Amino acid sequence: MKKPQKNKTKWWQDAIWGSIIGFINGFLGSGGGMIAVPILENLKKLESKSAHATAIAVMLPFSIISGVVYVFNLDFDWLIVGIMTLAATVGGVLGCFFLKKLSNKVIRIIFAVIMAFVGVWILVV
Repeated sequence: MKKPQKNKTKWWQDAIWGSIIGFINGFLGSGGGMIAVPILENLKKLESKSAHATAIAVMLPFSIISGVVYVFNLDFDWLIVGIMTLAATVGGVLGCFFLKKLSNKVIRIIFAVIMAFVGVWILVV
């Protein structure tokens, strides 16, 4: 396992960005990862693989907390939750496998294409 990379930002800067990412995650439902990755790559100077892995680790507690709040405050379809959770688990395992195998450059390109596609889709649909 590699040593964590040193960076020049202060803890309070990380806390501010974490708060922003947490708010977006709670507001949009895990949309914070789309902001966390560019922050980790550009401001924290992590390589793409490390940025994606770190973003997922950061998003886990946000997602659990947001999910608990949603369970007690909103109505949603439990069947869809069950099916999508199982499918997302399989997809997550496959995604981790490919993240490990692909180069940082390819990962950045794929991420940029997905972000662009989703951005256009949100505007059009």
